[in-house]
Amino acid sequence: MRGGGMRILVTGATGYIGGRLVPRLLEAGHEVRVLVRRPERLRDVPWSASLDVVAGDLTDASAVDAAMRDIDAVYYLVHSMGAKGDFEATELEIARTVGEAASRHGVRRIVYLGGLHPEGRPLSRHLRSRAAVGEVLLGSGVPTIVLQAGVVIGSGSTSFEMIRHLTEVLPYMPAPRWVRSFIQPIAVRDVLHYLIAAIDVPSDVNRAFDIGGPDIHRYGQLMNGYAVEAGLPQRPIAALPVLTPWLAGQWVNLVTPIPRRLAVPIIESLQFDCVMHNHDIDAVIPPPEEGLLPYRTAVRLALDRERVGEVETSWRNAEVAGAPSDPLPSDPDWAGHMVYVDERERESRATPGALWRVIEGVGGENGWYSFPLAWALRGWIDKLTGGVGLRRGRLDPETLHVGDAVDFWRVEAIERGAFLRLRAEMRVPGRAWLELSAEPLPSGGGARYRQRAVFFPKGLAGRLYWWGILPFHGVIFSGMANRITAEAEADERA
Repeated sequence: MRGGGMRILVTGATGYIGGRLVPRLLEAGHEVRVLVRRPERLRDVPWSASLDVVAGDLTDASAVDAAMRDIDAVYYLVHSMGAKGDFEATELEIARTVGEAASRHGVRRIVYLGGLHPEGRPLSRHLRSRAAVGEVLLGSGVPTIVLQAGVVIGSGSTSFEMIRHLTEVLPYMPAPRWVRSFIQPIAVRDVLHYLIAAIDVPSDVNRAFDIGGPDIHRYGQLMNGYAVEAGLPQRPIAALPVLTPWLAGQWVNLVTPIPRRLAVPIIESLQFDCVMHNHDIDAVIPPPEEGLLPYRTAVRLALDRERVGEVETSWRNAEVAGAPSDPLPSDPDWAGHMVYVDERERESRATPGALWRVIEGVGGENGWYSFPLAWALRGWIDKLTGGVGLRRGRLDPETLHVGDAVDFWRVEAIERGAFLRLRAEMRVPGRAWLELSAEPLPSGGGARYRQRAVFFPKGLAGRLYWWGILPFHGVIFSGMANRITAEAEADERA
């Protein structure tokens, strides 16, 4: 089927790499089948309709056998990092099941993404297991390429998220010794380049290859490189010999949203240098034409989505964007930029039109419909710290346009009659938006009012700022929702 593409089975399609690989295989003209335990995790991705989805578990030999029928190539992208019990034995059993089924059905190529690891050194359980899985697949009788990668840089990658959250939360980094380990990171874009090219490698190639980006840094330098790209001060880092991997895992779990079950195996894998031992891969799969991405460029791409001026393109949503560094619906909840949200919803007896007139009239002489003294105080503080304050008011008391100033907000988007988004221009340690919307109730009588405040904190100061004002949200934002809907009802009666 080379003329029309290959028939490819992807395991781990709901994982970080698999979720980014599948749409690119489809775009290249391949037929893709996925074997997943929970097909509902693919429900929100637009390319799910183009897949042949097989529900099943890799520990079920019959499910694996059914998924392997009429398949030309298999991507093995699963691992049990953070799993309880004897996960090493489970991973070996799964690898044998996949290898035997692939051999039985005449599969022409297996591609496995393993972990970059030192040679001749004791390995963490996680890396030891991944190396053992690679050996099983290489011995399956099916031509196999094992790509061994280290820290993958892209929004949603567990390793990158640990760098992100540690750097953003801690202005000073008391750290374990592994911050001095040498790491050779690789951009997710380049990992996908090697994965996609691997299925076209000649069948006599059956071996493991190291892959990595062009830079080698200490782990602490990765953190400070992230800080520079994120617009944060570089962090002083002190390596402490007293923190064991287990203790460090508890500490990472405490200061970041990354689950302890994932933090501990990652930290255990960072105890030794993690760099390429050779560049044999270049003779089999040349680097991308534009070259491998440097670390800071990869970080910049991972952050670009969050620098766009719109909340929809900055915050994780159900759309799949074109860049592999963009978030996906299948990414874990803790992946991506930290986002704080306050959401309120009210039903009103007023018509959507009456409710919209109140929404479009916020600010200026009308005020913000809740706790006027608090809004005035916030404006004074902003003015004293060099901000714009509340004195700008608004150009027109009734009508808004994109770009208009509304006190210390700016109109970023407006769908007249339905939706208003304001971007904060007051001085805050981060970026903030306020969204207000009106929509008719399904019953046909009245309207639903939605209000959402969104805050992207910058560093520790931003997080402390949000938690500091959180007690006032119940009064200010709840009162605002109540008063706006009440005002709309009163206006309509008048």
